[in-house]
Amino acid sequence: MAARSIRSDLRNVAIVAHVDHGKTTLVDAMLWQSGAFRIGSAHTDRVMDSNDLEREKGITILAKNTAVRRRQLDGSDMVINIVDTPGHADFGGEVERALMMVDGVVLLVDASEGPLPQTRFVLRKALQAHLPVVLVINKTDRPDARIDEVVDETYALFIDLDATDAQIEFPIVYCASRAGRASMNKPGNGEMPDHENLDPLFDTLLTTIPAPEYTEGAPLQAQVTNIDASPFLGRIGMCRVIEGVITKGQQVAWMKADGTIARTKITELLITEALDRIPVESAYAGDLIAVAGMAEITIGETLADPENPVALPPITVDEPAISMTVGINTSPLAGRDGGTKLTARQVKNRLDAELVGNVSIRVLTTERPDTWEVQGRGELALAILVETMRREGFELTIGKPQVVTRTVDGKIHEPFERLTIDVPEEYLGNVTQLLAVRKGRMEGMTNHGTGWVRLEFHVPSRGLIGFRTDFLTDTRGTGIASAIFDGYGPWVGALRGRPTGSLVADRAGKATPFAMFALQERGTMLIPPTTEVYEGMIIGENSRSDDMDVNITKEKKLTNMRQSSGDELVHLVPPRSLSLEQALEFCADDECVEVTPKGARIRKVALAATERAKTRSRSKVTS
Repeated sequence: MAARSIRSDLRNVAIVAHVDHGKTTLVDAMLWQSGAFRIGSAHTDRVMDSNDLEREKGITILAKNTAVRRRQLDGSDMVINIVDTPGHADFGGEVERALMMVDGVVLLVDASEGPLPQTRFVLRKALQAHLPVVLVINKTDRPDARIDEVVDETYALFIDLDATDAQIEFPIVYCASRAGRASMNKPGNGEMPDHENLDPLFDTLLTTIPAPEYTEGAPLQAQVTNIDASPFLGRIGMCRVIEGVITKGQQVAWMKADGTIARTKITELLITEALDRIPVESAYAGDLIAVAGMAEITIGETLADPENPVALPPITVDEPAISMTVGINTSPLAGRDGGTKLTARQVKNRLDAELVGNVSIRVLTTERPDTWEVQGRGELALAILVETMRREGFELTIGKPQVVTRTVDGKIHEPFERLTIDVPEEYLGNVTQLLAVRKGRMEGMTNHGTGWVRLEFHVPSRGLIGFRTDFLTDTRGTGIASAIFDGYGPWVGALRGRPTGSLVADRAGKATPFAMFALQERGTMLIPPTTEVYEGMIIGENSRSDDMDVNITKEKKLTNMRQSSGDELVHLVPPRSLSLEQALEFCADDECVEVTPKGARIRKVALAATERAKTRSRSKVTS
């Protein structure tokens, strides 16, 4: 066997953590302190969150990489490639691909919240890949920090995930990423690390994360782990060079996903320098590169030596657990809300394009030629896809989210989630009752003595569809909930749905204040006055459990008789505004969401009241 060599001038590391534990903020500080920004230059916070949706929602959705340079004592430069990964469980496919590009991980844990479900997920993936871990306890300056307990909880998590003795011997760095400070010495709870910059973190990375290994003289092998696009270069494949050397203009063997091999030319070769991609003539084993020249390249394919093509193992990700239908807009207002992409062909082409760069989703056909079933990790991942399409000018009809079931030994199994909840003590009963009706089983309760309680539940994924809105209402907006996929289990039976019904418009027209004033005692309005409505559109939430067809367009009759009291002003309760995710949660089984560039409307699947009445009659007969 040929001797292995190492690249001593390079380190590849991924930063992984639960959502909102400070990954992107830490990358910001590392870029600042490595000289990536000029003093006085215009830049934004969380610079790695370059997507509009990421900045709006305050979360990382796509894994991205950057590179920082560190000057060594001997005067040489050390390049550290840093991959920033999403912290939300629904985007776990991005994390799994990112871990294939690196030789070690920085596990970031909040000094107050401690390890949470996504921490478990990303750590399990890192340990399975046998990657060394550097533990960073972040936000040590939080007033409610509990550093010792969080470190103990992290050790317990490693043991629970069957880490080896070598993996448990990880270094610990204490950090306040917003202040750009780190230390190897444990500060007091709520105190800043004693070092004025991030040098202790950089030094720990260089000593703990191994340098890339390669075989001297081995033929080229590079695997595509992500896809990007450029208006000038076309589709760009993001790769890690596993073995050999790749040069601009080189002929390579393009080993496709279907097993075929094609010879192609590398028309452009780029590497990341801080926030920019710069063209280079050649790249070597261990480098993270971007290549152009292959219009149809997809994730998981291999670029190899044309004389000795050897494919790398395919990229595998966890199975999807949630599905919903996506189709063209079939409402009477289709095409009148700013949408420019309305046809089934355009929707299908867009979903096919999403499959190229997003290996976490699947697109299946349905019995309708203009509707497809899209499967993904969770509600948020699918809602982000729909929101992106909406901003691109699509008008869509989105079905209620459903779980993806399996048949095991002749019995139906459904996905379950591990749900972790942090709430003030006074809401403990509310949360327990809320999850009891959703067939949730409490598996742990911890009281940190700060007035907050941490609860852990094992709950069917079905039970979490629509859970967030009720949870925030019952905890007055103070509760924090996060969930992670926890495998499949036997079907738990029927769950109680939304306890309220819908107020349904019975005719087309414009909503009038006069009609809304009379109806607001019946329930909660979801639309403002003068909104264009049509038959079958949901205009409010009924206070009772059944649906009610109402005339929201009724106008006050004019008369030539004088009134002594005169006309009085109508006082309307402000309507409840629903985001796209809230609208999907609100949907009942016979409802769907109409999505347009200007917003979202909830409607019945069958718009005509007569059709809905026939469906109810048939269901009563069959039951």
